[in-house]
Order: sequence, then structure tokens, then C-alpha cells
Amino acid sequence: MIARIAPSILSADFSRLAEEIAMCEAGGADLIHIDVMDGRFVPNLTFGTKVIAAVREVTELPLDVHLMVVQPENYFEDFAKAGATGMTIHTEAAPHLQRQLARIKELGCKAGAAVNPATPLTAVSEVLGDLDLLLVMTVNPGFGGQQFIAGSNGKVRRARAMLDKAGSSASLEVDGGVDRATIRGLWEAGADTFVSGNTIFTAQDPQGEIEELRKRCVTDA
Repeated sequence: MIARIAPSILSADFSRLAEEIAMCEAGGADLIHIDVMDGRFVPNLTFGTKVIAAVREVTELPLDVHLMVVQPENYFEDFAKAGATGMTIHTEAAPHLQRQLARIKELGCKAGAAVNPATPLTAVSEVLGDLDLLLVMTVNPGFGGQQFIAGSNGKVRRARAMLDKAGSSASLEVDGGVDRATIRGLWEAGADTFVSGNTIFTAQDPQGEIEELRKRCVTDA
């Protein structure tokens, strides 16, 4: 299993976004995480189609678009056209989850489902065969820079067991409070994709921070 680092531009300096993304690329980032918030599903308002398109213009890295919105299906076509590589929707906002995942795939994108800290993994148990990515939130979504919720490693471990039992090849992503102190435990629990925003973009050496995070995701000989 190879660790993938996904810097979240929620914490980037938008006055120099192209430079920030170039820095992430130079640091070895595997994908760029874009948090879309609508001010309804979560108490914050962030990016939309134009930002996705702008990021697509300056990088060839996969764009990992995380929809923290109600009625996510209203955004699928526009985000796909703007250059999203994958779209992850919240189970809490997707009563027709299987159909919505299928639609994302029809548009040529990878389909992911996210579960909030209080949402049980059973929320995705019936769609494991439809997932390209399962996102376990390790903070309550809505804001960057939050503290990692203690006990999240156990949920990640259960998610890995669930995917393995189903024979799923879906990525297991974690988002929230991922830093040097928490990433090793998440890696050992079975996560393979790590979203990190504040930790990377506020570091003295953001490019080096990506490498530091990756170094902690190695299997001891």
C-alpha cells in the first residue's frame, strides 16, 4: 500500500494560488483536495465551479473534489466539465446514494462517499461495490485547522476491514487534523490517502512538510 498525500487548498493563500499548487506538485503531492461548502450542509461557504476550473488550468494532478453540500447532484455536471477527477459526496446528504455515485461515474469521474464522525460505517455498506473512494472524516466538516477527534483510528480500522472483506479496491481517505502526530496511526489503521491543509500550508517549509508526512507512512522492515 502506497500513501497518497492530498493538500487541501482550503488553507492555501488564494492571492497566489497557482504558486501554492506548484509548490504542492514540487513537494510530491499526489492529488489536490478541493473542499466545496454551501453554507447549508456545513456552516461555511467556499469554492465552486470557477475555482475548480482555475485549479485545473494550473495543474495536471488529479482534483479530489469533496462536496459538503445539500443536493450534491445539482453540481455533478458542472464540476465534471470544470475538470474534477473525482467527486466525493456525503452519505448524510445523499438519500439516493447508489444512484448519485453511478451518475458521477457516468460523467467520467471517480465516485466517493464520505461519512461524518458520528455517522456509522453501515451508511456505505450497501454501496461498497460502487465506491472508488471512502472518506472517513476525522473532524466535523466545515472548517480547516480543527483538532483530530480521538478514537478516529478505530473507525478507520473498521473501514479498512469492511473494504477488504468486500474485496473493494476503493481508496480509504481521511480528512481532518492530519499532521505528523496523527498520520502514522491512521496509516497503520489502513488509510492510504491523507488530506492535509493547515499542516502543510502554514508550515515554514510546506514542500518539505509533504515529504515529512509521507515519511511517516512506511512499513517497518
